[in-house]
Amino acid sequence: MSHRHVNKRTGVVIGAAAAAVMGAAILLPNANASTDRPPAPRTFSASAATQLATALKSDLGGDNAAWYLDGANGHLVMNVLSKDAAERVQAKGAVARVVHNSMTALKAGTKTLRETAAVPGTAWSIDPRTNKIVVVADKTVTGAKMATLAKATRGMGAGMVTVKRSQGEFRRFDGGGMSEDPGTPPAGGDGQNGGQGANGGQGANGGQGANGGQGANGGQGANGGQGANGGQGGGQGDGGQANGGQGGGGSAAGPIGGSAIFGGNARCSLGFNVTVKGAPAFLTAGHCGNDSPTWSADQGGSQPLGSVQDSQFPKTDFAIVTYDDKSAQPQSAVDLGNGSTQQITKAAEAAVGMKVQRSGSTTGVHDGTVTGLDATVNYGNGDIVNGLIQTDVCAEPGDSGGSMFAGDSAVGLTSGGSGDCTQGGETFFQPVTDALKATGAEIGAGGGDGSGGAAAGGDQSAGGDQSGGSDQSAGGDQSAGGDQSASGDQSAGGDQSAGADQGAGSDQSAGGDALN
Repeated sequence: MSHRHVNKRTGVVIGAAAAAVMGAAILLPNANASTDRPPAPRTFSASAATQLATALKSDLGGDNAAWYLDGANGHLVMNVLSKDAAERVQAKGAVARVVHNSMTALKAGTKTLRETAAVPGTAWSIDPRTNKIVVVADKTVTGAKMATLAKATRGMGAGMVTVKRSQGEFRRFDGGGMSEDPGTPPAGGDGQNGGQGANGGQGANGGQGANGGQGANGGQGANGGQGANGGQGGGQGDGGQANGGQGGGGSAAGPIGGSAIFGGNARCSLGFNVTVKGAPAFLTAGHCGNDSPTWSADQGGSQPLGSVQDSQFPKTDFAIVTYDDKSAQPQSAVDLGNGSTQQITKAAEAAVGMKVQRSGSTTGVHDGTVTGLDATVNYGNGDIVNGLIQTDVCAEPGDSGGSMFAGDSAVGLTSGGSGDCTQGGETFFQPVTDALKATGAEIGAGGGDGSGGAAAGGDQSAGGDQSGGSDQSAGGDQSAGGDQSASGDQSAGGDQSAGADQGAGSDQSAGGDALN
């Protein structure tokens, strides 16, 4: 039995075979279109991802809803609001996610929180991984304060905001310098094999420097062979050079990122050496700048560094200190806590998912990940800071102002947070790029290539005798190359500041939700 079909438009009867051919002709274009697939996602470095994301944000306009780095595979993930925008993102080799909340809506939500939930002990940031605002309430947020926060977030809806709790307490990470117990660095926390120098300096391989002469004040010989008073013993064998100079990865001759700085009764950390109109200076936290108008490399003030020229806190959190010695050539580097340094050549914007390290005078070097941007933290007493970078890197009092960096890029200045380096926690950082724009400063200071020598204050080893050969004892304090007794070893100031009992730790680091 034959099968026939009637064309309803023309009334023409056609056979089954012809109908099949016509049907195939109609379906063929759609079948061809279904074979077009977006290119496979590319793998990006943090800097390359930032460049592409910046270009895509400009191209997408209102369809952009933030982006992040997928650290597991190096993919750049762009949140978008439409299928058309997703196709444009995929064509550039990035991963596209169509989400509900626009950046306009998310920023409006943070504005609502600032206006209706200014509760001490709270922090919030935009988390592109969840496409929400993540609010963290510390252990002090109870009773009426929690009720105020809950009312504000309920009004925004569950699709816009997530509330988490921290077991610790948000505080600034500046530390007292005069009366604190030096304590013991957390096991493995500073990568220095336990050696700690006087006045907060820490000696590589367990060696101890007299009068603050290790990494906190910079002057350090390889394997613990330091010159006194922060000077640097000549003839190092592990990357350092005599006369304070340094090759890549060597030790530093003056204060660098992560070094201890002292002002009045406060101890903080140096962030990054910079230049301002050609003059040497350094960045640290604004709340540190507010603590004292002058800063030194030692607790007693015998090694003055410089004076605060601008200090901004609260709202933002940065200060710039100009060196007293205008001919000083401090290195543009960060102390890695093991006798070596990381050269810093530029500044970079933070990105959620970026892997970072932090160097500070209390806890040394720790690493982690950026978890949120445009963060607000309320430390209490009216100290509310906006526009911060949120991370899961730990820190403790005395680390304030210290360097957050990614490779050779300066990223942030330590502000404060919750927890400690025993149990972990979340820490907030002032973006370096904002501080540089506000102060007109530039990364690097004088001998940023390591060709300089003395730090401001003249802390070359005793008598300036950087004999290129060997193990000078620099006044008899140390026999270079070994684990010196360094008379009077751990004087106050190398302290582990109070606050180590905050158990924020691994609990809720804002923005740490799993990918949607």
